[in-house]
Amino acid sequence: MAILRKIAIALVVFVVIAGGAFWYLSRGDVADLSVEEVAGTDPVLQKGDAQTFPTVQVAEPVGWKPGEAPTPAEGLEVVRFAEGLEHPRTLFALPNGDILVALTRAPKVENEGGGIMDAIKGWVAEKLLSKAGATGQSPNQIVLLRDADGDGTAEVKQVILEGLDSPSGMAWKDGTLFVANHNAVNAYPYALGSDKVTGAPRKLMDLAPGGGHWMRNLELSPDGAQLYVAVGSVSNIGENGMKAEEGRALIWEYDLAKGRARQFGAGLRNPNGLDFSPWSGELWTTVNERDMLGSDLVPDYLTNVPVGAQYGWPWVYYRTNRDRRVDAPMPRFLMEYVRNPEYALGPHVAALGMVFSKGGDRMGPGFSGGAFIARHGSWNRKPPSGYDVIFVDFDDRGNPVGKPKPVLTGFLKSDGTTRGRPTWVEWAGDGSLLVSDDTAGIIWRVRSPSAAPAAAIARLTGASLQPRELTDPRAKFEADYLRRQAGEVIN
Repeated sequence: MAILRKIAIALVVFVVIAGGAFWYLSRGDVADLSVEEVAGTDPVLQKGDAQTFPTVQVAEPVGWKPGEAPTPAEGLEVVRFAEGLEHPRTLFALPNGDILVALTRAPKVENEGGGIMDAIKGWVAEKLLSKAGATGQSPNQIVLLRDADGDGTAEVKQVILEGLDSPSGMAWKDGTLFVANHNAVNAYPYALGSDKVTGAPRKLMDLAPGGGHWMRNLELSPDGAQLYVAVGSVSNIGENGMKAEEGRALIWEYDLAKGRARQFGAGLRNPNGLDFSPWSGELWTTVNERDMLGSDLVPDYLTNVPVGAQYGWPWVYYRTNRDRRVDAPMPRFLMEYVRNPEYALGPHVAALGMVFSKGGDRMGPGFSGGAFIARHGSWNRKPPSGYDVIFVDFDDRGNPVGKPKPVLTGFLKSDGTTRGRPTWVEWAGDGSLLVSDDTAGIIWRVRSPSAAPAAAIARLTGASLQPRELTDPRAKFEADYLRRQAGEVIN
């Protein structure tokens, strides 16, 4: 009996200590800064505080009651365009006004072994995702939504393609529908107005498959010649080794005529929304940055992606900030050419879908000339961030300015639960903005009822630089050096 008593006492002590440790660790890091302070063109970036355990605050989805809706900004109205959908994520508007929505979840990833810590991490991740409403079998469907009578609500809700593998990105050109599964980009014959995709798929390219950031967005270039494919990382900071990150954390450019791909931009931990700037014609993207440096770091961002751009992941963030947690050797001279993101969107907001203003949109003068972005919402910040749709103003030169402006709020409740999570944005044919709400299964329609269709943004033009004669820079350097030695003043 004495031995049993000692064992019981030891178990009680262990439970108390374990409970105390769990309570301490679960408190996490409370933010010192507001989301607004860590957003904009000059965000406040505190010194990173590496965490062994992440801050966790998951908002459990409770859904929208009948008649409830997000809170629109002044001058806007919001209604339900479609509902009763199973986990709608990405949206794509076809030229004839039909809307495609991907019903999808993460793919099943086989357990590749690993140690006890990997098993614990997987179990914790599963619990967190389940609480956030992100687990379950993927529907693997593309659904067509059609507002035939123009009343702002889709009367037609038709599955046109199924049997996919965690689909997300979609694009269409000249009778071909492009769909990105988590592991490949396929092309299907599809005529506008059809109620079914009947032809066999043609694979364009394989993609790095599986877990981590599994969504693969697509965007066609304005001339329809290139297809851009966003692929996120499988890890936070390359902790599984950089070999596991091959073909990830980048944007591919696929040449449709030549049938080949090249790396277009890299060092992007998890690129999501893609759109081309109406001012410059340049590709822009939203990016989810790294975790476990505290509630105030690192802000997600919106940025342009010139060909060959490098944004530093996993070694560097915001151009000058080294992440000392990364074990992999940093490429030589990376700090010399890594780029600074154009616009911070706030820490851990999970920025996803993004579209630029366009000619004919009906959002009104308060929301003209900028970018609309869905911030899906944090799971690892106290207090939570995101859970809204925002607008970022751009100036006449096509540069982001100011702070994010709310478009749709009210998703997150005061009790810490959430009615829904905004995921993607897309333009409807009538100029209204469509917003997918994945945990609620709703597509929201937003517009200004009094606004006239917006004018198209004029493309910037300018004279080309005059050609310059190529010279050896060493000659000027040597001349300057000799003058300095002679004591001459150099202007």
